[in-house]
Amino acid sequence: MVSRLNIRQLIEGREESLSPYAAKSKSSRGRQRYEEPCSVRTAFQRDRDRIIHSKAFRRLKHKTQVFIAPLGDHYVTRLTHTLEVSQIARTISRALNLNEDLTEAIALGHDLGHTPFGHVGEEVLDELYPKGFRHNEQSLRVVDVLENNGHGLNLTWEVRDGILNHSKTRVDIWGKGWGKVNTFEGEVVKISDTIAYINHDIDDAIRAGMITEGDLPISAIVKLGNSRSLRINTMVCDIIANSLGVREKGKEKPEIAMNPQVLEATNTLRQFLFDKVYNIRSAQEESERARRVVRALYKYFKEHVDKLPPEYSFYSDEAERRVVDYIAGMTDQYAQRMAEELSLLESKSKPQVVKKKQKAKTLPKVKSPRLF
Repeated sequence: MVSRLNIRQLIEGREESLSPYAAKSKSSRGRQRYEEPCSVRTAFQRDRDRIIHSKAFRRLKHKTQVFIAPLGDHYVTRLTHTLEVSQIARTISRALNLNEDLTEAIALGHDLGHTPFGHVGEEVLDELYPKGFRHNEQSLRVVDVLENNGHGLNLTWEVRDGILNHSKTRVDIWGKGWGKVNTFEGEVVKISDTIAYINHDIDDAIRAGMITEGDLPISAIVKLGNSRSLRINTMVCDIIANSLGVREKGKEKPEIAMNPQVLEATNTLRQFLFDKVYNIRSAQEESERARRVVRALYKYFKEHVDKLPPEYSFYSDEAERRVVDYIAGMTDQYAQRMAEELSLLESKSKPQVVKKKQKAKTLPKVKSPRLF
């Protein structure tokens, strides 16, 4: 009978059979604050569990991906997007013999700091807050500071690095400005995020009547497939086939990569979404109303900082930072309801959409009790 106290060490021992390029939990760069290791879970498994049990993770179910408060039941939310990213990333990570626990933890935590109303909310806060706003930086702030009553989750360096560096700008996949993640597991999550949103956003745009299957660029569909499952399968299998140098040391260069033709087709689909979906939705009335909600809340709480929940006074000495933390943590529904209760909006029809993505910083430190 294996002693309970040896289970973590047994798992750490099994990690030694992973790729030489995989991050090993036993060799983690550690946490911001030392704590005794768990007796049954590795450091990365523990991080994953802390993220799943966080309040910020629960709120993702009521945060927009692209379509704001849609009427249908099958539109993607920030939570279902996160779960799709996790599934795709774990599949790739397992096939490349990387650390699946680290991959999963990064994937589940990568969007914890997203605003209400998706990228429209992010753009407004970036425009209003003098120090700027990026959802990846806010995700790191959530796990470092805001969760656990201001103590943060005290995650490992590897998970924090993956969360901070998962975001990308409008550049092509692996193009100039794509950015660097410091583990292969983090890079897997970054490309999985792109695969997930390209494919589910096509489905949602068709569901919303914005585009039809026939509108999709034929060159990309011929190469990738004419259904979501075929396209995801093509992309995932292609990444695995072209990244085998990551599995073990050999002649191949260790990198996460795609065949040039599949990469070109994927970038074509991504650009199509910007041109025919994201940019158009961003200009529509639902997005404009979402912008008005965020601007009105920001203005109100900036002028009435005393109306913020009292716990926010512990998160920062800077009033505007506290306002940003509060608004960024809101769900779409809560932000809309709050604006209506405070009578901040002229009466117009309700929201319905949103768009885009962004970059990175460093954060504060706090004392913490022992966590889950």
